[in-house]
Amino acid sequence: MRMKRLLRRPAGAGQLPGGRGQVTIELLLVLPVFMLLLFFIMEIGNMGFQTILAHHCAYELARIGSLTAGPHGGNARTAPSAGTANMKMKNALRKMFPTSPGVRVQGSLVDTVYDQQAFTSGQDLLVTLHYPARLIFPGSNYFLADSPKGRHIKRMVIKVRMPVEKPYFR
Repeated sequence: MRMKRLLRRPAGAGQLPGGRGQVTIELLLVLPVFMLLLFFIMEIGNMGFQTILAHHCAYELARIGSLTAGPHGGNARTAPSAGTANMKMKNALRKMFPTSPGVRVQGSLVDTVYDQQAFTSGQDLLVTLHYPARLIFPGSNYFLADSPKGRHIKRMVIKVRMPVEKPYFR
């Protein structure tokens, strides 16, 4: 028994005898966790980019809608039209995202306070943009995606308020 122990190769510094393959096993256990962490960080960056893109798009659509929703024909009695604003916003949206059929926009008029000086009530255009953000890195969809998780989609709903432009009839 003592002879077998003496015939073994001496272990290197910090190694136990017979510990071959420990580095391989540690690499196989740590590498997937490290890669998931790396993909998750990159997916957060991708989601940040898509969030900025969707909010900028919603703001521009609200600006277009507020300019076209006002009264037409130079008449103070003409009511603002949400239908015209929706039509113009949808046309602009088709140009912004020509290959994304899931992106939708809807605008509605919301009354605000009555203006004592102009003797008219103000209105805001409330624009709602539905934007399906695509998740592109593997593994992160289990934490970030909306159900069903296999579609790799995170649905964003962006709401922007913009005052309707009206001429001052006095």
